[in-house]
Amino acid sequence: MLELRPNCERCDCDLPPASPDARICTFECTFCADCIDHHLLGVCPNCGGNFVPRPIRPANKLEKNPPSTVRIRAK
Repeated sequence: MLELRPNCERCDCDLPPASPDARICTFECTFCADCIDHHLLGVCPNCGGNFVPRPIRPANKLEKNPPSTVRIRAK
């Protein structure tokens, strides 16, 4: 199950579970669309992979499967 991390690892902006701007790589590194497009140029700085839009978990599933609250920042 995806962690649904709460923030962009580069700029730390909030990315709530329903955010259409959240992007993930194959290891669930999470960044906002703006950072992907303008700073990372589509390449994950952690693993070198590409990004896809993060799936949006249906609201009725969030209670039993809540998003992560741990904020991660890329090094």
